[in-house]
Amino acid sequence: MHSSDQNQMNTIFHKTLLFIFVIIFPLSSSVAKEPVKMSKKTTKITGFLYGLGFSTSNQIYKGYNQRTMLLPLIGYQGENLTLFGPFISYKIKTFNKLKVSVKLSPRFQGFNASDSDFFQGMKERKSSMDAGIDLTYKQDDWQINISSMFDILNRSNGYEIKSAVSRMYRFGPVFVQPSASVSFLDSRMVNYYYGVSESEINPQRTAYLGQKSQNIALGLSISTPLFLGGYTRLNIEHLWFDANITNSPLVEGNSSLSLQLFFTRNF
Repeated sequence: MHSSDQNQMNTIFHKTLLFIFVIIFPLSSSVAKEPVKMSKKTTKITGFLYGLGFSTSNQIYKGYNQRTMLLPLIGYQGENLTLFGPFISYKIKTFNKLKVSVKLSPRFQGFNASDSDFFQGMKERKSSMDAGIDLTYKQDDWQINISSMFDILNRSNGYEIKSAVSRMYRFGPVFVQPSASVSFLDSRMVNYYYGVSESEINPQRTAYLGQKSQNIALGLSISTPLFLGGYTRLNIEHLWFDANITNSPLVEGNSSLSLQLFFTRNF
């Protein structure tokens, strides 16, 4: 993606967030005052599902501008177990409004030599699979998540701790959920994906040892059951990277914009 295209995507994202915070938030307050209110409880649909997902994100690596994936989806939603493609979650305990779950999720990161001429002479940095624990606390329309995920395929041998806060707004059958998050990556994960070893040095690449990093993000999720008898969900996130990542000789940007679109139906 060229810098002009990236700037255009960033502008669209920021205008969308501005619309949500300036227009929808005040509107939601006025809707809450109306005599006829929509129930804040949603019915949980259980059973098997199928669908399709699309994911795209601009990358901060030099010469590797875009990562795009098409994801055929098949899954299951139960009382405790949730399968959504390669994402797996199992609720192990509930304490009043606090839910404790174990999770398994892929980490789509890394590169190989074919992704960019800049990576010639470097070892491949592989995507991986993370496993860990997730704590979810819900109070009315507010939700707080804290997760701790570890690389279980021994790619980086690192871990990530992430905390997020979000709020759900309902407009008839449309659900809008802005969020903010902070993620902490340990030095092993940062060094694996953004470090440069002594054997990988060339005139364009200096040695670099990655250190622990703290990234922040703003997100927006819009979902609805309106289309084609299924459930549609759009996720947008803008992630700002810590200086311990952006100082890497492999990196040429300081933020990434990602978009995901999912459509699923129950069998």
